[in-house]
This record gives sequence, structure tokens and C-alpha cells, in this order.
Amino acid sequence: MRVISGSRKGRALKAVPGTSTRPTTDKVKESIFNMIGPYFDGGTGLDLFAGSGGLGIEALSRGFDRCIFVDRDFKAIQTVKANIKALDLLSSAEVYRNDAERALYAAAKREKGFDGIFLDPPYKEQKLKALIEMIDEQNMLNEDGFVVAEHDKAVALPEAVGALSVTRREIYGLTGVTIYRNRG
Repeated sequence: MRVISGSRKGRALKAVPGTSTRPTTDKVKESIFNMIGPYFDGGTGLDLFAGSGGLGIEALSRGFDRCIFVDRDFKAIQTVKANIKALDLLSSAEVYRNDAERALYAAAKREKGFDGIFLDPPYKEQKLKALIEMIDEQNMLNEDGFVVAEHDKAVALPEAVGALSVTRREIYGLTGVTIYRNRG
């Protein structure tokens, strides 16, 4: 695993030890960023099932100002911290050990708005529709913001959730990617 492009291009990322986390492949990550960017002029991201932090780190490398990384797994949190430290991104990152729903409620209470939210939960624990509904209900996406949902290719997410609508769907092997944008 590595950073694909931007200021940290080519830098290696540590993977979460064990088999509990499935990292986004470089091919899928590159495709995601080609669909949503590929580069950004500032912005704030939320990497909700951070794992190694690869998606949020890629967003920072490509121009996001800040990113919040959340995972409930202790090993994942340690890996994210090691990766952001190794890439000198500590001043641009916040890392929290929490579950997804609690993290979204906490961000909503802080009235945090995001330009990009990355959802890559374990495929066996799909709660994507409920999480996307929560993001919409709490108005957590800034104007022109996006949600990237990575999921098993068999999962079919709805075309629209509140003010969010699908702008792109792609399949890469066993992985599906659905991108929602805020219709404002």
C-alpha cells in the first residue's frame, strides 16, 4: 500500500496487522480519487472506517487541509497514528477510537461539515444506507461535498438519500464503489 498521488506520492503505508481489516487496493483508491478529484483546493475529510488511514491520507496528500480518522479497532488506530506520523501529517489529522454512529453524532454536535466522507466498513457489517441517511439528516456534507461508499459488489445502495444522490457507481472485482454528492 502506498500514497498514489499528491504531496506524499509514492510513500509507503503500513497495513493494520492481522486479518480484521481489508485495505483498499491501490487500483481502487486511484479510481476513487479520479472520480472525486483528483486534487483538492483545501477541504475537510472524514475517514469513518479508517483502517490504515489510506483514503484520508490520500485526500490530505491531494490537497485536503484536514481529515478526521475514526475506527473502533485499537490496532487500526495505532496504524493510522503511525502512518500520519511517518508522513508528517500530524498537524492535519485528528484520530479517534469510536464506532461509526457515535463518531457521526459527535461530529454533528460539533457542527462539523465535511467536504468528503469516506465509508469503507467491513463488508459483513454493512450499515451504509443508515450511515448515509444519518449524514444527510445531520446535514454533515458541505455544498458540493461527496460521500464515497466502498462495499461488496452485490450491495445496491439507493439512488438518492435525502439531499444526496448517486453520481457514480463502479465495480472493481469484488469491490463496489458508490459516490454520492450533495444536491444542495
